[in-house]
Amino acid sequence: MPDIHRTSCGEYIDPAVNNPHNLRMKRGDKTYIWQLADWPHWTYNHLRLTPLLAQVHQAQGHLSGRMHDLGLDLRDQATLRVLTEDVLKTSEIEGEILNPDSVRSSVARRLGIEIGALAPADRHVDGVVDMVLDATRNHDSPLTAERLCGWHAAMFPTGHSGLRKIRVGAWRDDAQGPMQVVSGPLQRQAVHYEAPPARLLDVEMTDFMQWFNIDPQNDPVIKAGLAHLWFVTIHPFEDGNGRIARAVGDIALARAETATQRYYSLSAQIQHERKEYYDRLEATQKGAMDVTGWLEWFLGCLLRAVQGADATLSSVLEKAGFWRHWSGMPMNDRQIRILNRLLDGFEGKLTSSKWAAIAKCSQDTALRDITDLVERNILMRSQASGRSTSYELKPLD
Repeated sequence: MPDIHRTSCGEYIDPAVNNPHNLRMKRGDKTYIWQLADWPHWTYNHLRLTPLLAQVHQAQGHLSGRMHDLGLDLRDQATLRVLTEDVLKTSEIEGEILNPDSVRSSVARRLGIEIGALAPADRHVDGVVDMVLDATRNHDSPLTAERLCGWHAAMFPTGHSGLRKIRVGAWRDDAQGPMQVVSGPLQRQAVHYEAPPARLLDVEMTDFMQWFNIDPQNDPVIKAGLAHLWFVTIHPFEDGNGRIARAVGDIALARAETATQRYYSLSAQIQHERKEYYDRLEATQKGAMDVTGWLEWFLGCLLRAVQGADATLSSVLEKAGFWRHWSGMPMNDRQIRILNRLLDGFEGKLTSSKWAAIAKCSQDTALRDITDLVERNILMRSQASGRSTSYELKPLD
C-alpha cells in the first residue's frame, strides 16, 4: 500500500461559491489539481521513494562531513559561493538576470565576509538575498503570511516587476483576470496552468501554512518537495511565486539538515534542468493527487545538486591553495580583484579591455597590471585567444 499523506485542511464555508469541485464542473475537461474533490490530500508511494531518499541522505551526510573538516574561513567561502549562485539561478529560472558582482557583494555584506572592493548596493538584489538567507538562517521560525509578504515586498522594492506595476506584499487580487502561466506570442498564447481564484487565497494559504508549520511528515525532505509543489500551485502572489516557492522549500531542507549554512544550490540544479522542471510541474498540476512522480523528480534533482557540490568544494580548495602559494607576492587591489574573479569562474575570455572595465581603470593601466602578472608567471596568454589576446591563470607547479 502506498503511504497516504492527508492535510488538516478545513471545510470551505460556502460550498456553492468556494468549492473547487464546483469550479471544475464549470470548466469541463480543463481540470487542475486544485479543482479535484480531494485537494489538497496528497498521496505518494513511500516505498518507491525510499531508495532515492536513502541516496539523498547519504549524499547530504557525506557533504556535511567534508565541510566539517574544513576551517571556518573555507566554509564561509563555500557558503558565499553557493549562496551567490543560488540567488543568481533562482532568478534566472524566471528569466531575470541579476548582476553577479552585486549579488556576491550583497551576500558578503550580510555574512560579514571580506572580499575586497564591493559593488554598489542594489535594493532589488538585496531583497532576493535577504529572502534566501532568511530561509536558511531562520528556518526554525514559523512560516507566516507576514513573513511571506515581507519577502515579496523585499523582492519588488519599487512596486514594479520590470515596467509593470504589481500588487506588492499582499496576495494577488486577480483584478486583471485569472492568474495564468502562459507562453508564446500574445496573439496565440498557450495556457499551461491557471491558479485558484484570488477569493480562495486566504483559505488556501492558511491551510498551507498550518500544514507547513505543524503537520508531521514521513521525511522532512519529502516535505520540502511537497511544499514547493503546493505553494507554486496556489500561486498566491502576482509575481515572484517560483522564487518564493524555492525559498519555502529551502526552509524545509534546512530543517531537515538542522543547519543554517548551505553548501549546495538546488536552484542552480533546477535551472540546469529547467525544461524538465516546468514540464513536471505542468503534468503534476494537471494530474491526480498521487504526486509520486513529482517527488521522484524532486529528490533526483536534489541528489544531483548535493553531489554536484563536490565541484564547489574543489573550487574553494583550489582558490585557497592559489592564495597560499602566492601569499608573499605583492599585488595591487585591481590585480587581487580580477584574480579572484578568475578563481570564482570567470565567464568568457579575460582581455585587457574587460580588465579595464571591471577594475574601472584605463586600458594602459590594465595592460600594465596584466603584463606584471604574466612576467611573474601568475597569468599566461591563452592558447585560444582569437583576434584579441586573452589571458588565463597559469597552473601551479
